[in-house]
Amino acid sequence: MKIDIDTSVCIGSGQCALTAPEVFTQDDEGFSALLPGREDGAGDPLVREAARACPVQAISVTES
Repeated sequence: MKIDIDTSVCIGSGQCALTAPEVFTQDDEGFSALLPGREDGAGDPLVREAARACPVQAISVTES
């Protein structure tokens, strides 16, 4: 799985970090970021739900 965060679109709502806290976090400025070592989603079934929860669709998930 490949997770991409479009940082130019992200508004820092935090829905991704709330939905899949084992994969997503927020950086020092409050924008979405992936936790170190979780760049591939780490098999977390909530990754796709976190992408759907993003109000500006800044997260894309594809199979790699």
